[in-house]
Amino acid sequence: MATGRTHRPATRSRGIPEATVARLPLYLRALTALSERSVPTVSSEELAAAAGVNSAKLRKDFSYLGSYGTRGVGYDVEYLVYQISRELGLTQDWPVVIVGIGNLGAALANYGGFASRGFRVAALIDADPAMAGKPVAGIPVQHTDDLEKIINDNGVSIGVIATPAGAAQQVCDRLVAAGVTSILNFAPTVLSVPDGVDVRKVDLSIELQILAFHEQRKAGEETGAGEGALPAAAPHGAAADDSADQGPDGDVPAVMPA
Repeated sequence: MATGRTHRPATRSRGIPEATVARLPLYLRALTALSERSVPTVSSEELAAAAGVNSAKLRKDFSYLGSYGTRGVGYDVEYLVYQISRELGLTQDWPVVIVGIGNLGAALANYGGFASRGFRVAALIDADPAMAGKPVAGIPVQHTDDLEKIINDNGVSIGVIATPAGAAQQVCDRLVAAGVTSILNFAPTVLSVPDGVDVRKVDLSIELQILAFHEQRKAGEETGAGEGALPAAAPHGAAADDSADQGPDGDVPAVMPA
């Protein structure tokens, strides 16, 4: 089976917008649920509702894939699962390393959804010598001294950083130097990477702050705030008009796959 080092998805070369790419996993999750229930076809309205987007946006997204459905029938579920999986690069094996095996790193290692979505946890790495050799999710933890060798031996191109903030940039630099070109960052800090390296940041505190903003706004509406009242303040550092740019279904990515 191919490894992530030698094969990369062709979404950018085919001109698929990043916003569409970000929604493809949502469609795949909804389609997989339908497939597991042996549902053969689905309308754009039904699939859009299951994915949490509007149907017009879904049809536009699918047009980039060359999939338009059949009038009066809808979309073939199994074909769409294959088509989106192929577009996302999930029809091949992607070895992944997780660096930082604290509570969060251990939880990620134990997450069962990776394997079913084309990701194989090839190694767990931690800086604590006391962790070396201890099994987590059936995988022995290895020391960071061996990081470069682990990356090379397993052909890893995707790294997950779950270290404390202070260690994240150094770990990132070592991953990149060893050949990792895509990083999922759970550390509460912004990473600096060279061109050609993709970083996706998952900050649980930011997601909670966004939810707090919406809760505060709903509470204001429930207490009968008039039209002339000032809107609830956004979290520190958030632009006042960010929500307007997201559209009715929002483009904030899910914190974890379901």
